[in-house]
Amino acid sequence: MTKFLTAAALMALAAPAFADGDAAKGENEFKKCKACHMIVADDGTEIVKGGRTGPNLYGVIGRTAGSVEDFRYGKGLEAAAEAGFVWTEEALTEYVVDPRVWLDAQGFPNQSKMTFKLRKGGEDVAAYLASLTGES
Repeated sequence: MTKFLTAAALMALAAPAFADGDAAKGENEFKKCKACHMIVADDGTEIVKGGRTGPNLYGVIGRTAGSVEDFRYGKGLEAAAEAGFVWTEEALTEYVVDPRVWLDAQGFPNQSKMTFKLRKGGEDVAAYLASLTGES
């Protein structure tokens, strides 16, 4: 029995970590984001019609931060792009709570154009965005 428990514990530690978000809840929660962000697939398919104040969020999970062509980012995300930082579900979840605080904690300038703070549900939004591109 002890060998089984040891093996089970080792397997659990070796398993990849996934965000605890719920994509279905995130789809509903994204309604708060669409005032500034749209989701348009690479082939032009409009998944969520939204604003253009923020960048298109299609493919954001797994993409280098601050890298949407022709979008002007704040200095914090420009620095993240230069450093090659790639968005994960976990990082996006933390970022949306308070972008400036997150940027500062990562060592980037705490200048962000995103003023909205998503205090709850960020993990769900991140899971939803990841589900659109198969990155979860």
